[in-house]
Amino acid sequence: MLKKFLHRLLTLIYKVEVKGLDNYHQAGDRVLIIANHTSFLDPLLLGVFLPEDVTFAINTHISQRSWLKPFLGLSKVFPMDPTHPLSLKNLILHLQNDNKTVIFPEGRITATGSLMKIYDGTGMVADKSGAAILPIRIEGAQYTHFSKLRNIFRLRLFPKITLQILPPTHIHTQRGLSGKNRRKYSGHILADIMTEMMFKTSHYRQSIFASLLEARSIHGGRHKVAEDLERIPLSYDQLLARTIAVGNALLELTEAGENVGVFLPNSSKTLCVVLGLQLHGRVPAMLNYSTGSAGMMSACAVANVKTVLTSHRFIELGNLSAEAGQLASRIKLVYLEDVAQQISKFDKIKAFLQSKTANFWYKHDQFPPDSPAVVLFTSGSEGVPKGVVLSHSNILANHKQIASRISFTPQDVVLNFLPMFHSFGFTVGTLLPVLNGMNTFFYPTPLHFSVIPEIAYEINATIMFGTNTFFAAYGKKAHAYDFYNLRYVVAGAEKLQESTRTLWAEKFGIRILEGYGVTETSPVLAVNTPMDCKAGTVGRFMPDMEHRLEPVEGISGAGKLHVYGPNIMLGYLLVEQPGTLKPTNSVYGQGWHDTGDIVEIDDEGFLIIRGRSKRFAKIAGEMVSLSVVEQIAANAWPEAAHAAISLPDAKKGEQIILLTTHKNATASELASLSSGVASICLPKQIIYIEAIPVLATGKTNYPAVTELAKSR
Repeated sequence: MLKKFLHRLLTLIYKVEVKGLDNYHQAGDRVLIIANHTSFLDPLLLGVFLPEDVTFAINTHISQRSWLKPFLGLSKVFPMDPTHPLSLKNLILHLQNDNKTVIFPEGRITATGSLMKIYDGTGMVADKSGAAILPIRIEGAQYTHFSKLRNIFRLRLFPKITLQILPPTHIHTQRGLSGKNRRKYSGHILADIMTEMMFKTSHYRQSIFASLLEARSIHGGRHKVAEDLERIPLSYDQLLARTIAVGNALLELTEAGENVGVFLPNSSKTLCVVLGLQLHGRVPAMLNYSTGSAGMMSACAVANVKTVLTSHRFIELGNLSAEAGQLASRIKLVYLEDVAQQISKFDKIKAFLQSKTANFWYKHDQFPPDSPAVVLFTSGSEGVPKGVVLSHSNILANHKQIASRISFTPQDVVLNFLPMFHSFGFTVGTLLPVLNGMNTFFYPTPLHFSVIPEIAYEINATIMFGTNTFFAAYGKKAHAYDFYNLRYVVAGAEKLQESTRTLWAEKFGIRILEGYGVTETSPVLAVNTPMDCKAGTVGRFMPDMEHRLEPVEGISGAGKLHVYGPNIMLGYLLVEQPGTLKPTNSVYGQGWHDTGDIVEIDDEGFLIIRGRSKRFAKIAGEMVSLSVVEQIAANAWPEAAHAAISLPDAKKGEQIILLTTHKNATASELASLSSGVASICLPKQIIYIEAIPVLATGKTNYPAVTELAKSR
């Protein structure tokens, strides 16, 4: 009777919904139920809403607390001490009988809103007992006043609570593992099961504007989410109102489904333009203005862009008048200042009212999740840029993949200096914070090496995303206290040098987390995290990603990486067929993407990037990674910058040329500083230059490097 009463009461108060009951019945009789721990309500929710009476494995000290006694009388309890081996053995014996037992592998209620540390003991219990594992995601209870997120998240009296039951699974350890190794391995598998659970139960099959509305309902309309150098912070309500006003104003200037060029800097205004275009089914094509007018015109041709949005002020401050003039000779340029003058007071009031009522009038199925959301362009570091078309669900899936591995809170402040035309700057630096309740501060360029550390100090930044090139420069210029408040520093786009890692660790006490991704994967494929970190690697794959390594002749222990998952692009726009989408495809079939990277994967699932498949030189029949050559030079001369390329050689097929900023560098000196390195991995010639050509994203501009080498 009491259970029925509580069932009705909780359903009335929290609108509790249980999904996946079929999975519960398929699990069998011997089941270990694992769930994330969001609040003090969790045991009550599981005890009341699961169909049968279940046993709770609870810490002995917690089970003795007086306020829990009434609840514990409703369920069976298995008191245990997770620090005592005999206690775990008794739980294993208990699970070898027919019963369903609940355990919270985190061992505590979340203090971040995300998964906390997963204890190995639970994995060992599942492994040795042979019981089926039934993952259950508890969603919504973290926003109640029974959670531990007060002053971190916006708590509410009666948030909707959902229990999602996933299909049962088992832990099968590798043969030959025993003792601590077996326990560690089973714990590792359990952590992956929990991470996959968090992603698969997340909501990413929607449009970006719908996700923005969802974020406002979670964090509140007054929550600040964006700011730039004008120092006018935008709340969700203000961002929505401006987005709708801009979107309505651009409606008459563009057509549904049209790719609209965006020639603008990092700023809150650009964010409103991007969201405003997406609101009405227009697709922003983010132009890389660092490539000059020729590069932008090429991108416009590839994406069939007829209209480009820009700003008089940006053109003036960026000294881009020549580029704008050449672009205007072929394409219609629309200036935001002119658009703003056409927005009347009535239009602003209308946008304000629409923003307040958006949950009612916005049709969530108006633009399918798989429709194009943005066109980004590859860096062009190895040839003509291609248009990469990402869908709404591609981008949102990547956000949820990242969030399942790294905890973010509404108290975080992201300093975003990466340009929005770069996938890392657009998806991760811009949209990830805005759609997840963080405050993002837009800085227009990453090249102000002395200013950016000061900005980080001033705004109390907690998160920075960047590249090795930029972090190395900031590390040298910054005061030791400038980054005192940083929680996460994530590096991608290029290899993180050991000298940069050491500099940040010793000067600031900060561990840089290296990740890996490509524009075509929205962009994050793998990343090191505070809980899973291994120096020299780029981390482990994101959840729900499949991968295959294609064998490459001359390379052992690694292969060319192909990936498949919800964050893989819709396809390419190519110069051969402007405006025509070519779906992503590889030797493994449609939907698979060939990254072109030669990758090694170790026993724990960490990725080691050997180099680009196009950046291997074939010398006397042997494959040599040019990235390895650069690393050898970096180890010898850590204060200098280096770039290795290959040129034809009459005798050995190809020869390696190293360009370096280290004065008086010679091949013989490099050989003497690189003991144990095979001679085939050393450059035949070394050329000194004052600066290595780089793209706006910080990546080495290899076409320019190759031309320099040829000219010398």
